[in-house]
Amino acid sequence: MATSSAPARELTPPPELKLTPDEARIITLQAQGMIGARTRAGGVAAMLRRVGAVQLDTISVLARSHELVAYARLGAIGRTAVERAYWHPRTAGAFEYWSHAACVLPAEEWPYYAFRRRAFIARGKRWHDNHKGLAAEILARLRSEGPLTATQLGGAKRGGPWWDWSDAKIAVEWLLDTGEAICVRRSGWRRVYDLPERVLPAELLKTVPTDAECLIHLAGVTGRALGIATRADLSDYQRVSNFATGKNAAGLSADDAALAAGLIPVEISGGHANAPVRAWADMAAAEIATGRHRVTLLSPFDSLVWDRKRTLRMFGFEHSLEAYVPREKRVHGYFTMPLLAGGRLVGRVDPAREGRTLIARQLTLDTQKAAEPMARALAEAASWVGCDNVRLEQVNPAGLRPRLEAALSAALA
Repeated sequence: MATSSAPARELTPPPELKLTPDEARIITLQAQGMIGARTRAGGVAAMLRRVGAVQLDTISVLARSHELVAYARLGAIGRTAVERAYWHPRTAGAFEYWSHAACVLPAEEWPYYAFRRRAFIARGKRWHDNHKGLAAEILARLRSEGPLTATQLGGAKRGGPWWDWSDAKIAVEWLLDTGEAICVRRSGWRRVYDLPERVLPAELLKTVPTDAECLIHLAGVTGRALGIATRADLSDYQRVSNFATGKNAAGLSADDAALAAGLIPVEISGGHANAPVRAWADMAAAEIATGRHRVTLLSPFDSLVWDRKRTLRMFGFEHSLEAYVPREKRVHGYFTMPLLAGGRLVGRVDPAREGRTLIARQLTLDTQKAAEPMARALAEAASWVGCDNVRLEQVNPAGLRPRLEAALSAALA
């Protein structure tokens, strides 16, 4: 396992910028592509590079989460265009791997997950036994037969719950973990496994950074994706374990990596107990943004809100995914989508579809003024997924229902 000794520890330099919480929030919104037409240039591929990672999930309500992330930033882009940008049948512009969770990542990031591939190899397994003998057989089949799905390799499941994988699925996922196999496209919702050397440019395969170089690079990716990142953000965004303490494979702290990545120290006023928050900023993102704010519904797996603590700190908005919570214990619904408007999170809705009708099963508005943005967001989302009607069920507070209905009628007209 390749490693690198940590750089000599230096004192963190004093903050170069002092920001208010509102300024930090706006910088993050711009970095995430939620402000201004300029941030939409380049379509889905540029959006993926901007955010660094798009989380995957099996839940599909309005659409799957990876589609919703692109939609939130680019508007009603064709869903086929989103799929092709992630999983092009001929050219690998992206690949799937473990980042914040299972994510779609830009193809050029392949070398910088070498630290994680080496960690898997050193550990010898993830949570299943790795079935090395069967993995070798599957690798030989990929070489001789070309790209294959788990079904083609012998079946993905044993027949039990979703985690009850077959031996073939365990083995090929081990190959994916360790970098001997790669997924750059899907068939339906099934991963298609291939060989890295068959789909990635040779220069990417020849680039083998040390663990320290990987972590420094990913700190830079996170800094650019968020604009402003605390130590906790630098650790959570790419799920770099023990980044805060420096007890990772490379012995790097978040501050070490941020400094080496060229991020600048900043201080955000008004933190917990009114104490300033120390953070790191991408120099290019540190200029306060101008431009039109996106009004949109967000997937709960969107990188803007996937860290619940950061969402609360930055937006004063408590949000959690309740899809795996028993129905009777849910507060806001199965797949609650926050409403972003004017750079704030001002409401939420649990949507569903019934034919050509989008159903707002449970909807909450945090202010009276949120009714019109919610109506616009519902109407646009409905049109995007092929619905021409919106039905409101539970609205909170109930007194805002007439205002919301009127705004919705106008938005659908």
